[in-house]
Amino acid sequence: MTRTEEILKWYGHLSPGVRGNIHKLLETGKLAGTGKLVILPVDQGFEHGPARSFAPNPSAYDPLYHVELAIEAGLNAYAAPLGFIQMAADEYPGQIPLILKVNNNNSLYKSKNPSSALTSDIQDALELGCAAIGFTIYPGTSFTNEMFLQLRDFIREAHNYGLAAVVWSYPRGENLGSKDETALDVVAYAAHIAAQMGADLIKVKPPTSHIALDAAKPYYENVPKDTLAERIAHVVQSAFDGKRITIFSGGPAKETADILDEIKEIHKGGGFGSIIGRNTFQRKRDEAIELLTNIMEIYSQ
Repeated sequence: MTRTEEILKWYGHLSPGVRGNIHKLLETGKLAGTGKLVILPVDQGFEHGPARSFAPNPSAYDPLYHVELAIEAGLNAYAAPLGFIQMAADEYPGQIPLILKVNNNNSLYKSKNPSSALTSDIQDALELGCAAIGFTIYPGTSFTNEMFLQLRDFIREAHNYGLAAVVWSYPRGENLGSKDETALDVVAYAAHIAAQMGADLIKVKPPTSHIALDAAKPYYENVPKDTLAERIAHVVQSAFDGKRITIFSGGPAKETADILDEIKEIHKGGGFGSIIGRNTFQRKRDEAIELLTNIMEIYSQ
């Protein structure tokens, strides 16, 4: 049994169409067949504004720059909001699996309780030939229940039409400080919530050793958490004992050596891969491809 076949057995409740699209994600690019994924997400322009996202590398203002980077680097998939996916699908139909980010936030209005707007739908994903939809939830905000209902309906509809569902699970809210958002117990909780909601792939942030919730602290006394690899292993364990594909964000801009050290720890901890955006597209193309190649070499070992 191949690694892809082993993973697909965890998704036996899904239709052949959905499993076929998960198979497509796992069998595309340089990591095909390894059970690992590296995905390029480019929703930062919507989330943070164009200059904050693309000014470090002006070529990135062009939507086609990103899909071309993903294809040339040999990634598993490319994820973005509607406008960028429309451009990618028009110029490069079928050349790389596409993930339509169907809800997005923006930074023009700041709130401790963010809520993403629905910016596209399942019909858009179908017309554009996408393999999956992407949906962000913010567990812990005052809008949590509303987002859960939206996610439930989007996953159900996506699965009805044979699309996979990728869930960005990012804890936020007035009861969580910035340090708490990446706390080990909170990130693990976020991964588990996404799995319980029916996510096929889960995206969370790499966790710190901080434990945020007082009620959880006694239970973490004997959970290994000194190294990032140990913390990654706990987050993966929290997603149905590793039976849901859990990948980790690239986070804020950092030096190449720091990125690769983090990737090594994610791999060592059993993470399924990375969904890494600004740390690649804010670099010049040759530098970005070299970095992505090095990342995929680590995951292929």
